[in-house]
Amino acid sequence: MSHVMNTYARLPVAFARGEGSWLWDTQGKRYLDALAGIAVCGLGHAHPQFTACLQEQIGNLIHTSNLYGISLQEELADRLCAISGMDNVFFCNSGCEANEAAIKLARYYGHKKNIESPAIIVLEKAFHGRTMATLSATGSRKVQAGFEPLVSGFVRVPFDDLEAIKRVAESNRNVVAMLVELIQGEGGINICHDDYLKGLREICDAHGWLLMLDEVQTGIGRTGNWFAFQKSGIKPDVMTLAKGLANGVPIGACLTAGAAATLFHPGNHGSTFGGNPLACRAALETLRIIEEESLMKNATEIGALINQNLSKKFAGNAGVKEIRNAGLMIAIELAYPCGDLVKEALAAGLLINVTADNVVRLLPPLNFSHEQVGLLSDILAPLILGFLKRQTAPQPTPAAA
Repeated sequence: MSHVMNTYARLPVAFARGEGSWLWDTQGKRYLDALAGIAVCGLGHAHPQFTACLQEQIGNLIHTSNLYGISLQEELADRLCAISGMDNVFFCNSGCEANEAAIKLARYYGHKKNIESPAIIVLEKAFHGRTMATLSATGSRKVQAGFEPLVSGFVRVPFDDLEAIKRVAESNRNVVAMLVELIQGEGGINICHDDYLKGLREICDAHGWLLMLDEVQTGIGRTGNWFAFQKSGIKPDVMTLAKGLANGVPIGACLTAGAAATLFHPGNHGSTFGGNPLACRAALETLRIIEEESLMKNATEIGALINQNLSKKFAGNAGVKEIRNAGLMIAIELAYPCGDLVKEALAAGLLINVTADNVVRLLPPLNFSHEQVGLLSDILAPLILGFLKRQTAPQPTPAAA
C-alpha cells in the first residue's frame, strides 16, 4: 500500500524517462506527450542544453535563502521585465503562490487607499489555485466544496463580459482590483474577444483599480507571444507566472508595474525557496532556448496546424461543438462529458487531458514537430469519433418481462 496521500485520481502509469515530446513508462512503452506536464515542459523532456545547464548549476549552488543577495534572481528579474515591460518581480514556487502575492498586493493597495474591506473582481469558471485565498478566487464550486468558510472579498462576474464589470463598478465602492485569466485553461480553453483586455484596462484606469493578469498557464510563449496580454497592446499592473517558466523546475513569479511595483517592503511578503539559484538558472535557460529556437513562432504555427487537421477530421460532426486554440493551448469541445477519453488515449500511447467535463485539452511542448502533429491527429481523431459514435448509437430495447 502506498503511503502517498490520496489527493489525485492517478492514471495507471508511471514514467521512467523522456526525450523531446516522448515519454517511456516503467514497462518501456512509449507515449506521445500532448500535455507537457499541464503546460509546464515547454522544451519537452531531457532537452540537452537545459539538462547540461541544470547539471552545472547543481554542481555549483542550489539554495542559499533570500536573507542574501542572489545574482541569478536579479538576472532573471531583469530578463522578465525586459520581455514584459513590467518593473519588478517577486519570486515564489508555484502559480497559486504567485496569485497569493497578487491578492495580498491588491488588499495592501486597498488599505493604502483607506478602504477597510477591499474587494477583487474575479471571473466565473476561473482557476487560480488551491490555497485558501486562490481557492476562494477560483470560479468552481466543485473545487471549493468542503473547504468553507471561504476567504471573503471576491466579487464574481461572467467571463468576457465588460458590461457586468461596469455594473459592479457602479454598485461596489470597495473594489480595488481585478484578477483575470485572458484564456481560461482549467475552465476549458475559453478565449476572450479581442477588445476585452483593452476594455478591462480602461475600466481599471477609470476607477483606480489594479489590473492583475493570471498568466500561469498562458505565459512563457504558449500562446505565440511571451505573454497573452502582449497581443492587445496594453500592460497590466500585476502579472503572475509559473508552469512553463523553468521547464519543470518549480518556480512562480509575481510581476508588477507602476503603483503596484512600490507597494511591498521588507516584511510584507516572503518565500523560503522562492527564486533560489537552481530555479532561476533553469528559468533563464528556458527563456534563452525558447528565443534561440524560435519556439514562440513554432507554437503559433503548430497550434494552427493542429486546429486545421482536427477541424478537417471532424467536419460536419455535430458531436464536436468547437475546436479553438491560442497557440499551443488547444480545446476540442464535445457535446458530451468525455473523461473516459483520457484512459483510451493513454492505452493508445497518447497523453491528453479533459477539463470542464467535455473539453479535450491539448498542451503540447512548444517544440512539437509537424510530424508529431500528424501522429497526434491519427491517434486522437479515431478515438473521439468512436466515442461520439457510442454516444449517438441507439440503445437496445429492454426485453419484455
